[in-house]
Amino acid sequence: MTQQQRPEWAVRLQTQREAQNWNKCEMARQLIRAAGYGHGSVDSLTRQIREWEKGKHFPRDWTSAYSTAFGIPEGELFGTGEPKRRDILEISVSAIDIPPYPPHQGPVAPELVMYFLEQLPGHYKADMWLGPRHLIPTVTTQAQLIKELVHAADAPVRRGLLGAGVAYAALLGWLHQDAGDSSRSELWRTIALDMAHRSQDPQLISYALTNKAMLAVDVGDGRTVVDYAEAALINESKLCPKVRILALVHQAHGQSMLPAGDKELVDRLLDRAAELVDQVDDEHPWGNACRRTRGYIEVQRATAYIRLGVYREAVALWDEVLGDAPDAARRDNAVFWARQASALAAVPEPERVVQIASATAAIVEGTGSARLRQELREIPRRATAWADTSSGRELNEIISQFN
Repeated sequence: MTQQQRPEWAVRLQTQREAQNWNKCEMARQLIRAAGYGHGSVDSLTRQIREWEKGKHFPRDWTSAYSTAFGIPEGELFGTGEPKRRDILEISVSAIDIPPYPPHQGPVAPELVMYFLEQLPGHYKADMWLGPRHLIPTVTTQAQLIKELVHAADAPVRRGLLGAGVAYAALLGWLHQDAGDSSRSELWRTIALDMAHRSQDPQLISYALTNKAMLAVDVGDGRTVVDYAEAALINESKLCPKVRILALVHQAHGQSMLPAGDKELVDRLLDRAAELVDQVDDEHPWGNACRRTRGYIEVQRATAYIRLGVYREAVALWDEVLGDAPDAARRDNAVFWARQASALAAVPEPERVVQIASATAAIVEGTGSARLRQELREIPRRATAWADTSSGRELNEIISQFN
């Protein structure tokens, strides 16, 4: 098929890819990242991209990912009557004669509020072991059902559902963030903040603000992190200890990201948070990392110290919290191990870095965590002093699969 015979959408796919200076292999990585899968066969997808750009097949299941990767609306990018993924799903549903469920009508039982809230701890626990890609479909379905019920419910049931909706939207914001999809993360975190205001609960409003700060940390916008964290503390006297801890921790992270990072201020903020940990006694099922994570405040302090360049102090904290090497496959610990290795790389302790990086890298495939991939990519940037040693070459080999 010649250039002139190719469909216009196929020509646009190639033109846009080349405009980004991406080869087909890099295009595959960008599509996997945009789809939020966090993993996938780059080789297989590269072969498909070659076929798509020739116009031999239409990328039915990847139109949304292409749109996200290029930042171009699907209609503008493809401009075609080819059926999109939604059409295929609708056809599949009708083919097996399953009628669509009508919107909920009538009164909404108050027991449904507890039904949703009681499932949250299980979702949090599953996230620690599975990562985002397995949970996003389940949690999205429940969040959408909550939104539907909110429209049908009267107060005070509506207020309770809005509170549950904040927790589910915040969880989805986190899951998409961990999967590397910042735009969907931002969307769900904004939904969480909107629902929090509608609930009129100061705890939820501050919690939703700290969730906005959490995304800003990953984006690297320290000033925005500080602004959201300070906004979350405006009515501090009315807030429960857990919400105050979250706001203080994010304020400390924001301060550690500023150009003139102030270690003393960071320590003061985290010391204030540490004093509150033993006072956490609320029954809210959300935001429980400070109770769930061993050495929670010291984990935050060690993370901030890496940004501040206080590497030896960071290593001492990581050793206290984590020990020498990974001994389980839990996703959260894998992120912490990667940060420990990053601090060790700067000290430096090459052998420990390689040992930890090797064990941690094996966890990426099982979780699909883009955050973990990013943490691993940070390690060689602090290992430049020994990059040309045997340990340095071994580290680069381990990390190269994530570049």
